[in-house]
Amino acid sequence: MEQTIVIIPAKSREEIQRTKRLKVAAYCRVSTDEEEQETSYEAQISYYTEKIKNNANWTLAGIFADEGISGTQAKKRPEFLRMIKLCRQRKIDLILTKSLSRFARNTVDSLNYIRELKSLNIAVYFEKENINTLTAESEMLTTIMSCFAQAESESISKNVAWGIRQSFKNGNVPIRYASLLGYKKGADGKPEIVPEEAEIVREIFRNYLDGMSLVQIANALNSRGITTKLSGSKWNSANVQNILKNEKYTGDALLQKTFITDCITKKSRKNNGELPMYLVKNHHEPIISRADFNRVQEEMARRSAKRVIADKLTKTEQGKYSAKYALSELLICGECGAHYRRVTWTAKGYKEIKWRCISRIQYGKKKCHNSPTVDEQSLHKAIVSAINEFCNVKEDAAKVLRESVCEVLDANLNGSVQAAQQRINELTKNIDELIKLATVPETAENAMRDIEKFSEEMKNLREFIENEKAKQTTVQRNSEQLNAVLERLEKEDFELTEYDDTAVRQLVEQITVECKNRITIRFKGGFEVQEEL
Repeated sequence: MEQTIVIIPAKSREEIQRTKRLKVAAYCRVSTDEEEQETSYEAQISYYTEKIKNNANWTLAGIFADEGISGTQAKKRPEFLRMIKLCRQRKIDLILTKSLSRFARNTVDSLNYIRELKSLNIAVYFEKENINTLTAESEMLTTIMSCFAQAESESISKNVAWGIRQSFKNGNVPIRYASLLGYKKGADGKPEIVPEEAEIVREIFRNYLDGMSLVQIANALNSRGITTKLSGSKWNSANVQNILKNEKYTGDALLQKTFITDCITKKSRKNNGELPMYLVKNHHEPIISRADFNRVQEEMARRSAKRVIADKLTKTEQGKYSAKYALSELLICGECGAHYRRVTWTAKGYKEIKWRCISRIQYGKKKCHNSPTVDEQSLHKAIVSAINEFCNVKEDAAKVLRESVCEVLDANLNGSVQAAQQRINELTKNIDELIKLATVPETAENAMRDIEKFSEEMKNLREFIENEKAKQTTVQRNSEQLNAVLERLEKEDFELTEYDDTAVRQLVEQITVECKNRITIRFKGGFEVQEEL
């Protein structure tokens, strides 16, 4: 018998699907409460349930619906992801959805999922656009329509952001009371102080200014069973730092500290000047004074700016902030300016605690020739004596220091800075005229000589103004420190019988080892005392 070959033509996907009972699912999503009734959440579920049940060739594989959730990211839509999981398990053959914007507003997400489903021979049918993703022409149409859907999301996002920024400009302050320790929403809609929580906030600021580290403050709170407000969890250094950096405790509110980079990723970024920020001052009752808040910010910057010096053999942290020993950052060498470090000497079975210049330890006599080694007991005794002396003469010291503050401020008020600025303005006009003369050959040489002379004078005047302003800032800072110290002395008894690290941190700004027999203690506010060792 002669061999024959019969060709059986291939069937289209549509024909294959018509020969079997399809497992059909529907995906619904609504983003806002303002959608029309026929496209509402409940209406979509009801519509697709009836549609699938009324088709004899279909069997219901599920109705998947995400309500009130953004469509820009699939990972934030649990029902959508559950549907995709079932598709991968071959439990769905066809997905019905109203439109591309219901399925996804992110072009990348949309195409990736459509292509994956297509590879599984699973169709997605978009009713509004009349697109079946298994047809040959669907890819280009899907790409174009997804781009339109994404553009719509971006437009909505921009409109929302614009509305929020207008609200900021009008001084409307959104506050998350769930995480804001010390406040609750008051009857007037503004923050109202919660006394017991506010005391914890004050304690955190006070302890930080007294020299405690972030970790030490957190441990102290945890040891007393005090938990964070948001989650009721234990404190850590990040929680404490967030409290110390939050300007709301001064009664102010800084708006737009962060912003969303784009509507798809929803990633938030710190605003480093890319967008305007809005400071609403005196918005509510403060818990912390602005002076104390500013002192904390300065102290944070000071601690983080401590230097590190190193060579091939050793690494020495010079002046690194130490919450363990106050003198590690306060005690400096009068010869080279380096900080002193606490060391233990052992001889004949006895241990002695000494303080030595870090440069002398690190480099020997190359950089510091004569710095003395200081015995800790003698050092502590001298510091206690100096603090008690300061407490006894605090009123006289304050009077002298305030007079020096007034002298510096009066010098500026008398017009030295204003006169320098006025001279700069005159020189600027003269240089403008000289530039014109410099273009004429007959007067160019003299004009250029005068321009150089005036430019040099302007440079010196600007340096003078900067120095005067820096001096004024320093004096004002010393004045604030002095007031804080005097206020502390009124509330607490600092008459010491033994050395105390906390008292030293609260009162002392710097201790200089002048020689083996003498130190100079500079108190906060500028008052200095010399003590014999």
